[in-house]
Amino acid sequence: MNPNDVAQFLRSNPNFFDQNPQLLESIYVPHPHGGRAIPLTERQIVSLREKVRLLEGKLGEFVRFGEDNDAIGEKVHRLSLALLGAKDFAATAHALYFHLREDFTVPHIALRVWGKSLLDGTLEGSPVATELRDLAETMGAPQCGPAAGNPFLPWFREAQEHIRSVALVPLGQTRTIGLLALGSEDPQRFFAEMGTLYLRRIGELTAGALAART
Repeated sequence: MNPNDVAQFLRSNPNFFDQNPQLLESIYVPHPHGGRAIPLTERQIVSLREKVRLLEGKLGEFVRFGEDNDAIGEKVHRLSLALLGAKDFAATAHALYFHLREDFTVPHIALRVWGKSLLDGTLEGSPVATELRDLAETMGAPQCGPAAGNPFLPWFREAQEHIRSVALVPLGQTRTIGLLALGSEDPQRFFAEMGTLYLRRIGELTAGALAART
């Protein structure tokens, strides 16, 4: 009888050890972490403990993710209140920049809004090349990734040489009215596979506030 036959026999006879309980104490197997041989029952206990540790680790991760999401949600809430309380475009832009820098620790922010004559003469209302506007209008959702080669990098002006990762957030739902660009010196701050749910929400809040005040 080979090992496969033994395994098949035990699978086909799940009550075998119930009918022969003495075998559980007399069969010894190698300890999973080396060293002495241990009874089969002890080996099962070791396996169960390892599974419990893995489950506890997963649970800890879920708790941390939940706490992180709660913290981010609170920051988005504070930003929402600040944007709602802004009386004009200047106050809206100030609230946006302040909360992104202070609450979200984003060091570099660039905002461009087009089609709004009231913004003429402001940095945010600076002309945007047609190809960049077209690119923003076809994004459909926030995009994150390395800064190298990004066509929006010049928007950060003198800081662009220090930026290693960027997040691009199109503003508007039925039509795009602008783009919010976030930059970081950390190459892993904004990466292609990261979740963008909160970036999308920030974009929606910003677009709504700008549409109401420009």
